[in-house]
Amino acid sequence: MIKLTRLDQSQIYLNAEFIQSVESTPDTHVVLINGHSYVVRESDDEVVARIINYRRTVNGVEAGTARTALHVVSSE
Repeated sequence: MIKLTRLDQSQIYLNAEFIQSVESTPDTHVVLINGHSYVVRESDDEVVARIINYRRTVNGVEAGTARTALHVVSSE
């Protein structure tokens, strides 16, 4: 989840896995895969940075470190 601020200053947490697109027109619109749209105060670059940070945290990747490669596990 990433924390964002609506135009009325209220806080909202969005699941970064469900974000389909982020655009500035000039307000920043975040669209989820279910079609719901949110207008937030953060810039599009800031929203993308938060998504990247979220994914790094979830995947266990910190700056400058690499995650071990995944391997196929077979039941044979």
